[in-house]
Amino acid sequence: MTTTDPLMAAGMDGADSPHYLRALTDMADERTVVAGAAIYTDNGIKLVEKGARIDSRLYDRLVQHKLREPIDSHLSVENPVNVEALVATGQDLAGQDVLCSLLGEAIGSAAQLLSPLRAVALPMPVACKLTVMREKRPALYLHSVRMMMVSVFLGLKTAERDLGALAAAALLHDLGVLHMDPAWNDPEFKVVGVQRKHLVAHPITSMLMVRDSKAYPQAVADAVLEHHERMDGTGYPRGLAGAGISSMGRILMLAEVVAAFFEKYEDMPAQRLSLVLRLNHRKFPPALVVHILPLLQEEVARESALMPLGNDAPRQAGLLADAFMKWDELKSTLPPAALKTMPSASAFAFTDARLMALQKALVEAGSHPRHQADLMAQLQGDAVGLAEVALVGREAIFQLQSVLNACHRRWPDLAQRATPGDAAVSDWCDWAVGRL
Repeated sequence: MTTTDPLMAAGMDGADSPHYLRALTDMADERTVVAGAAIYTDNGIKLVEKGARIDSRLYDRLVQHKLREPIDSHLSVENPVNVEALVATGQDLAGQDVLCSLLGEAIGSAAQLLSPLRAVALPMPVACKLTVMREKRPALYLHSVRMMMVSVFLGLKTAERDLGALAAAALLHDLGVLHMDPAWNDPEFKVVGVQRKHLVAHPITSMLMVRDSKAYPQAVADAVLEHHERMDGTGYPRGLAGAGISSMGRILMLAEVVAAFFEKYEDMPAQRLSLVLRLNHRKFPPALVVHILPLLQEEVARESALMPLGNDAPRQAGLLADAFMKWDELKSTLPPAALKTMPSASAFAFTDARLMALQKALVEAGSHPRHQADLMAQLQGDAVGLAEVALVGREAIFQLQSVLNACHRRWPDLAQRATPGDAAVSDWCDWAVGRL
């Protein structure tokens, strides 16, 4: 596998970002961090003496220069994250966290999910990153441990050969997020421009950190790079599909989604996740999904007593119907000859395929907007059924948003309307921006 291509395409240079330097130096105000060797700029200027204490007063000096090597390759940290700390965090999650409790009960004990951590190497640069994560990005740290537990569960269910490597890949998959603006995780924060590039490229950044540590097999770096790919080729950063994704990468792909749903949604996460996995069955590996869906059923039954969501269903159906109708209207304005000669890699072909696939999935789920009137009439008084329809609608609207985001990311010059197809996609995106 060539790992330099996506790096070149993303324009990443591997330098410590201002966000990571800020988090690290702020952490160093609270615990002792010492330079084990002198720290130099890439042109040979010594910035920090060997043995010097690191703290936030150094931030302004550090951020003005590109360092010869990553800063944490030379640091020692007081009370760093180690295997014992990770096991303790996992035990806490198993006792308090709904998802981790489900996993532990299903596999026999939480100890089985945490045992592979004993085989995970944590050289000081990696331990330093995890310590910054634990102290300054605690939600990301908990996500990483939770993700590791889901991954090991799937590894045990599918007889993955190297559970230690799998645990390492899952634990370290989001190291690259440390280099992003923490504001990206705020639901009110709109990720645009350079920040969107960094969001899409964070698997590459994570992979580089894992690879450069020289502490893990190549399979770990590969899986980290692949954790946002999708089986149908709609993921990132390389748009891999099917057999192009490693077995460990497939596990991380699904584990990321499972963990994220229980973290993101306070109301009905199991039901939401169950619906998403069924509605997006082409995106995720069926051989792994089959081990997750049964876990969710008992939790779905408990969740069904929660707040009814069915009131949202009519509005969502109207929005979806309008989105599909708008696309059909724009598509009908194109000459038949233009449709026949449309390049398969064009924005038009991509948008048309994605919207058609979404409509097909909604038909298969019995929730296409054109069926909604009859469906809603049948479900009157059925709070659970109405909630499921509303959740399908939410997921479908999210997928519309993902089509919009992908068009903006992959074809940034759409607004120039260079072809009739580009003009149609640009008009649909303008409509979607105003409605979604």
